[in-house]
Amino acid sequence: MIPGPTARLRFRELTPDDLDAMAALLGDPDVMRFYPAPKTRDEAAGWIGWSRASYAENGFGLWLVETHDGEFVGDCGLTWQSVNGRRVLEVGYHVRADLQGRGYATEAATACRDLARAAGFPELYAIPHPENAASVRVAEKLGMTRVEDDTAHPWIVRTVMRMALADGS
Repeated sequence: MIPGPTARLRFRELTPDDLDAMAALLGDPDVMRFYPAPKTRDEAAGWIGWSRASYAENGFGLWLVETHDGEFVGDCGLTWQSVNGRRVLEVGYHVRADLQGRGYATEAATACRDLARAAGFPELYAIPHPENAASVRVAEKLGMTRVEDDTAHPWIVRTVMRMALADGS
């Protein structure tokens, strides 16, 4: 499964051919300012491999996001994450620094939320750094609210935001 196109964006699986774009994205100190450090080229290759393994195992993962004209925007998708020892479905997103503030993260994350809902998942999480106001705003625009802090993560306390996707959750 993969999100359908939005008004401005389309999604596709990451491939090894995307290494240059992903290394630039994940190696950008502005994009990664809420991570312990920007990722190296080898770590970006691992990121692609991790996403590809998730496609095979789960049918979803982080997808490459681009405009309809083929301009690389970033990545966005659904991944299993651990929150205080529980396995939760997270929507995650990274947008090139020069394209931030244009609504791309919200547009892409909305498509992923809608895909998760259509697939029958009962709830969806976002797990931003508490000082990442832009990422928190994206989660709020999706309909999420803060439910707890994740204190089990090895490098930071993270804000845990959640929304029900189905009635009764």
